Amino acid sequence: MKNFPIIRQKIYTRENILPLLAVWRFQDKKVVFTNGCFDILHLGHIHYLSEARDLGDVLIVGVNTDASVKRIKGVDRPITDEISRSTIIAALHFTDAVILFDYDTPYNLIKLIQPDVLVKGNDYKAEDIVGYDIVKAKGGEINTIDFLPEYSTSGIEKRIKKTN
Repeated sequence: MKNFPIIRQKIYTRENILPLLAVWRFQDKKVVFTNGCFDILHLGHIHYLSEARDLGDVLIVGVNTDASVKRIKGVDRPITDEISRSTIIAALHFTDAVILFDYDTPYNLIKLIQPDVLVKGNDYKAEDIVGYDIVKAKGGEINTIDFLPEYSTSGIEKRIKKTN
Protein backbone atom coordinates (compact mmCIF):
# COMPACT_ATOMS: atom_id res chain seq x y z
CA MET A 1 0.00 0.00 0.00
CA LYS A 2 1.19 3.51 -0.74
CA ASN A 3 2.07 5.84 2.15
CA PHE A 4 -0.53 8.58 1.76
CA PRO A 5 -3.55 6.27 2.13
CA ILE A 6 -1.90 4.74 5.21
CA ILE A 7 -1.53 8.21 6.73
CA ARG A 8 -5.16 9.13 5.92
CA GLN A 9 -6.33 5.88 7.57
CA LYS A 10 -5.01 7.19 10.88
CA ILE A 11 -7.66 9.95 10.87
CA TYR A 12 -10.78 8.76 12.67
CA THR A 13 -14.24 9.98 13.57
CA ARG A 14 -15.86 9.59 16.96
CA GLU A 15 -17.76 6.59 15.61
CA ASN A 16 -15.06 4.70 13.75
CA ILE A 17 -12.45 4.95 16.51
CA LEU A 18 -14.57 2.86 18.91
CA PRO A 19 -13.59 -0.54 17.44
CA LEU A 20 -9.91 0.49 17.48
CA LEU A 21 -10.22 1.55 21.13
CA ALA A 22 -11.79 -1.84 21.91
CA VAL A 23 -8.84 -3.63 20.28
CA TRP A 24 -6.32 -1.52 22.19
CA ARG A 25 -8.16 -2.13 25.47
CA PHE A 26 -8.26 -5.88 24.75
CA GLN A 27 -4.49 -5.77 24.10
CA ASP A 28 -4.07 -3.90 27.42
CA LYS A 29 -2.49 -0.91 25.64
CA LYS A 30 -1.92 2.27 27.62
CA VAL A 31 -3.81 4.98 25.70
CA VAL A 32 -2.43 8.52 25.75
CA PHE A 33 -4.52 11.51 24.64
CA THR A 34 -3.59 15.08 23.91
CA ASN A 35 -5.06 17.81 21.79
CA GLY A 36 -4.35 21.12 20.12
CA CYS A 37 -4.68 23.30 17.04
CA PHE A 38 -1.26 22.37 15.56
CA ASP A 39 -1.59 25.22 13.09
CA ILE A 40 1.96 25.35 11.75
CA LEU A 41 3.83 22.22 12.78
CA HIS A 42 7.20 23.09 14.32
CA LEU A 43 9.92 21.55 16.48
CA GLY A 44 8.01 22.40 19.66
CA HIS A 45 5.05 20.32 18.47
CA ILE A 46 7.28 17.40 17.48
CA HIS A 47 8.97 17.45 20.88
CA TYR A 48 5.66 17.70 22.73
CA LEU A 49 3.91 14.94 20.77
CA SER A 50 6.87 12.55 20.91
CA GLU A 51 7.14 13.09 24.67
CA ALA A 52 3.41 12.44 25.01
CA ARG A 53 3.72 9.17 23.06
CA ASP A 54 6.54 8.06 25.37
CA LEU A 55 4.02 8.01 28.23
CA GLY A 56 2.06 5.06 26.83
CA ASP A 57 1.57 2.50 24.09
CA VAL A 58 -0.63 4.49 21.69
CA LEU A 59 -1.14 8.20 21.10
CA ILE A 60 -4.45 9.73 20.08
CA VAL A 61 -4.33 13.40 19.09
CA GLY A 62 -7.44 15.56 19.05
CA VAL A 63 -7.13 18.35 16.49
CA ASN A 64 -9.39 21.40 16.60
CA THR A 65 -11.51 21.99 13.49
CA ASP A 66 -11.08 25.22 11.57
CA ALA A 67 -14.21 26.66 13.18
CA SER A 68 -13.02 25.92 16.72
CA VAL A 69 -9.54 27.34 16.02
CA LYS A 70 -11.16 30.52 14.73
CA ARG A 71 -13.25 30.81 17.93
CA ILE A 72 -10.23 30.18 20.17
CA LYS A 73 -7.40 31.95 18.31
CA GLY A 74 -9.23 34.67 16.34
CA VAL A 75 -10.37 35.40 12.80
CA ASP A 76 -6.88 35.20 11.26
CA ARG A 77 -6.45 31.58 12.33
CA PRO A 78 -6.06 28.85 11.43
CA ILE A 79 -3.32 29.46 8.95
CA THR A 80 -3.59 25.92 7.57
CA ASP A 81 -6.88 24.05 7.17
CA GLU A 82 -8.05 21.12 9.30
CA ILE A 83 -7.45 18.53 6.57
CA SER A 84 -3.81 19.63 6.27
CA ARG A 85 -3.28 19.86 10.04
CA SER A 86 -4.84 16.48 10.82
CA THR A 87 -2.98 14.77 7.95
CA ILE A 88 0.37 16.20 9.02
CA ILE A 89 -0.18 15.02 12.62
CA ALA A 90 -1.24 11.58 11.31
CA ALA A 91 1.97 11.40 9.24
CA LEU A 92 4.10 11.37 12.38
CA HIS A 93 5.22 7.81 13.08
CA PHE A 94 4.48 8.12 16.81
CA THR A 95 0.86 9.21 16.25
CA ASP A 96 -1.56 6.27 16.19
CA ALA A 97 -4.84 8.12 15.67
CA VAL A 98 -6.10 11.64 14.98
CA ILE A 99 -9.62 12.91 15.59
CA LEU A 100 -10.97 16.33 14.60
CA PHE A 101 -13.24 17.96 17.16
CA ASP A 102 -15.41 21.04 16.75
CA TYR A 103 -15.81 22.16 20.34
CA ASP A 104 -13.77 24.75 22.20
CA THR A 105 -12.56 21.97 24.53
CA PRO A 106 -12.03 18.24 23.96
CA TYR A 107 -14.10 17.27 27.04
CA ASN A 108 -16.64 15.14 25.16
CA LEU A 109 -13.88 13.48 23.16
CA ILE A 110 -11.97 12.62 26.34
CA LYS A 111 -15.20 11.23 27.79
CA LEU A 112 -15.54 8.99 24.72
CA ILE A 113 -11.90 7.87 24.57
CA GLN A 114 -11.36 7.37 28.31
CA PRO A 115 -7.57 7.67 28.01
CA ASP A 116 -5.21 6.18 30.57
CA VAL A 117 -2.97 9.24 30.27
CA LEU A 118 -4.03 12.83 29.56
CA VAL A 119 -1.29 15.22 28.43
CA LYS A 120 -1.05 18.99 28.02
CA GLY A 121 1.73 21.56 28.06
CA ASN A 122 3.18 22.79 31.32
CA ASP A 123 1.37 26.09 30.96
CA TYR A 124 -1.51 24.23 32.64
CA LYS A 125 -1.79 23.01 36.20
CA ALA A 126 -2.83 19.35 36.13
CA GLU A 127 -6.13 19.97 37.93
CA ASP A 128 -7.04 22.72 35.42
CA ILE A 129 -6.65 20.48 32.36
CA VAL A 130 -9.94 19.76 30.60
CA GLY A 131 -10.81 16.12 31.23
CA TYR A 132 -8.83 15.89 34.48
CA ASP A 133 -11.96 14.68 36.30
CA ILE A 134 -12.67 11.95 33.75
CA VAL A 135 -9.15 10.53 33.73
CA LYS A 136 -8.69 10.77 37.50
CA ALA A 137 -12.04 9.04 38.11
CA LYS A 138 -10.82 6.00 36.16
CA GLY A 139 -7.45 5.95 37.93
CA GLY A 140 -5.51 7.43 35.02
CA GLU A 141 -2.58 9.84 34.93
CA ILE A 142 -2.38 13.54 34.10
CA ASN A 143 0.96 14.74 32.74
CA THR A 144 2.31 18.09 31.66
CA ILE A 145 5.20 18.47 29.26
CA ASP A 146 7.69 21.33 29.17
CA PHE A 147 7.61 23.46 26.05
CA LEU A 148 10.75 24.09 24.05
CA PRO A 149 11.61 27.76 24.47
CA GLU A 150 11.30 29.95 21.37
CA TYR A 151 8.96 27.57 19.54
CA SER A 152 5.33 28.60 19.13
CA THR A 153 2.97 29.07 16.21
CA SER A 154 2.16 32.59 17.40
CA GLY A 155 5.87 33.46 17.45
CA ILE A 156 6.36 32.08 13.95
CA GLU A 157 3.31 34.00 12.72
CA LYS A 158 4.71 37.25 14.20
CA ARG A 159 8.10 36.69 12.55
CA ILE A 160 6.44 36.06 9.17
CA LYS A 161 4.33 39.22 9.46
CA LYS A 162 7.39 41.23 10.53
CA THR A 163 9.35 40.17 7.43
CA ASN A 164 6.51 41.19 5.13
